[in-house]
Amino acid sequence: MTPDATPFHILLVDDDEDFLFQHRIQLENAGFRVTTASTRAEAEALADQARPDLAILDLMMEQHDDGFILSHHLKRKLPALPVILVTAVTSETGISFTPTTGAERAWVGADAFLSKPIRFEQLKREVDRLLEGKTPGGRG
Repeated sequence: MTPDATPFHILLVDDDEDFLFQHRIQLENAGFRVTTASTRAEAEALADQARPDLAILDLMMEQHDDGFILSHHLKRKLPALPVILVTAVTSETGISFTPTTGAERAWVGADAFLSKPIRFEQLKREVDRLLEGKTPGGRG
């Protein structure tokens, strides 16, 4: 990215303040502009105002389905918005969570699924893949 280029804007949503802090810093150091939220309601309000280029959402927040609902809401309002859903379901329950059918992926609305704990290199690879060919501000 050139120094005067507009950076991509990422909405990062998780109820774990440590996760938010760590990944916000890493994403900012990688050249992204980052807005954080710790609840579904806060994220919905911020998304309406800020119009992010990509969203990274925790699956389970205040309610166990907050990530699903938020992803569905964001995709309905901003269909071109890439969404990465992150979850600790597998590490906490032993149950594998990866939507495999087209219908499952369409219902959830996420473009990528990552299991916590997440290495930043893994997250950055998905962010880059989903933003490839796009321009900041959703104009491409």
